[in-house]
Amino acid sequence: MPQLKLVIFDLDGTLLNTIADLAHSTNYALEQLGFPTHPIEAYRFFVGNGINKLFERALPESRKQEDNIINMRAKFLEYYDKHNTDHTCPYPGIPELLETLQSQGVALAVASNKYQLATEKLIAFYFTSIRFIAVLGQREGFPPKPDPAIVREILEMAVATPEEALYIGDSGVDMQTAINSGVESIGVTYGFRPREELEQSGARHIADTPDDIRKIIKEFMFCNS
Repeated sequence: MPQLKLVIFDLDGTLLNTIADLAHSTNYALEQLGFPTHPIEAYRFFVGNGINKLFERALPESRKQEDNIINMRAKFLEYYDKHNTDHTCPYPGIPELLETLQSQGVALAVASNKYQLATEKLIAFYFTSIRFIAVLGQREGFPPKPDPAIVREILEMAVATPEEALYIGDSGVDMQTAINSGVESIGVTYGFRPREELEQSGARHIADTPDDIRKIIKEFMFCNS
């Protein structure tokens, strides 16, 4: 049976709780353009498909035109690039989980729909001791998740087959990404989306805490040894 060689993590809602900084930055952009803002909790269902989709969801129904999305992006980046570590933090237990997997010789990677610059910055800022083999966000010319391109790119970099990898995320988009990539998935309930969404989107395993992730991975490694 294949050995576990690679664990791929989503970023927002899986490794880091970024919701407050995303909400404050989007609300800043909305305010600058004269649009109504939203409570932080609402952003749990706005994020997950890249920032342009975030802006489209945050804008009023009658104001979702392309020019407003472009203007939102400019204002958002102006604020978020300076404030994306104000409230963001790793979920409790995540640093320890990453250290454990790294010590076991498992390759670690990040596959995010957050734009590349911020993805790299946040990983470098919060996980200084972890040697990720790939930190990939949304890039020009690459389709966002749930397209499997990002996972396939990471598999190639890790010289791993889909059967040798696990994908971990907090949303239906993540679970669909895993299915599209042929990779086993773990859906986490401590992030931005509810358990029901993960189950309905085909999560193979459900974890309520990072320690649950560790137990599932241990079982996966044992069953495939």
